[in-house]
Amino acid sequence: QVQVVESGGGLVQAGDSLRLSCVASGRTGSGYHIGWFRQPPGKEREFVATINWSGDSTIYANSVKGRFTISRDNVKNTVALQMNSLKPEDTAVYYCAARSGRSGVPSTRIADYDYWGRGTQVTVSS
Repeated sequence: QVQVVESGGGLVQAGDSLRLSCVASGRTGSGYHIGWFRQPPGKEREFVATINWSGDSTIYANSVKGRFTISRDNVKNTVALQMNSLKPEDTAVYYCAARSGRSGVPSTRIADYDYWGRGTQVTVSS
């Protein structure tokens, strides 16, 4: 199994930046893809960004493309989500999720991820 823990959330103003981190532990040697998802208040969980094991394939939701950047450091078992130009509609609980494997492309589907963190709150005030 792979365990993931998110950190870095907080309260910011519109236009500010935040950097979320996801630290993986457990059976990380087998490789894993990472996805970031978020759940706005009163809404369903939605895809934000994903990166594959080697870090050479990423996918972003249209709503964050050009503002958010996902990256990873496999030595430190850490995946970061750099969020710039934040908007009030980015307010949500952000979740990191892991999908075991070294090959293939990352997935945008919630059902494809096996291991989830507890989430970190991001609140953007207008």
